[in-house]
Amino acid sequence: MTTASKITLVRMAFIPLFMVFMYLSGGEPGHWALWVSLGIFILASLTDYVDGYVARKYNQVSDFGKFLDPLADKLLTIAAMTIFCQWQIFPAWALVIVLTREFAVTGLRLVAVGKGKVIAAGWSGKIKTASTMVGICVMMGFPQFLVLNGVIIGVIVSTTVYSGVEYFIQNWNCLWDK
Repeated sequence: MTTASKITLVRMAFIPLFMVFMYLSGGEPGHWALWVSLGIFILASLTDYVDGYVARKYNQVSDFGKFLDPLADKLLTIAAMTIFCQWQIFPAWALVIVLTREFAVTGLRLVAVGKGKVIAAGWSGKIKTASTMVGICVMMGFPQFLVLNGVIIGVIVSTTVYSGVEYFIQNWNCLWDK
């Protein structure tokens, strides 16, 4: 297993810890546990950049890493959005759009793998992930600002839909038998 993949696994290990502190905070603005969870989320999000950097710089790009890295991102961000949904600061319809995109793209990737092709994360997917991670950080830091949260939710949904459509347009041929 490469160093880059180990860093990705560390990101995944942060998720339960992040969730524990989120629940300890109860979503109360300024609560110490919310700040701890924000710190954990930021640290976990930064490992996304670090593992990609290590993989490229030290030629550790692997099919396992191409699979694991986006999975870790999905688990981290969906964990936060699910808790926000429970706290009623992230609408369920937006979470369903995010989950639908994630399942659809994962399904597309599985079909592609069955045909011997690995679909790596594209730029729009990376922008979606980065804007989602930054947006979630802002929502944790300022959960009481509903207008700001609404803008962030709009950015998350629009980048999610755009990147999902782009994945299907670019890889449409994977869905048809040849």
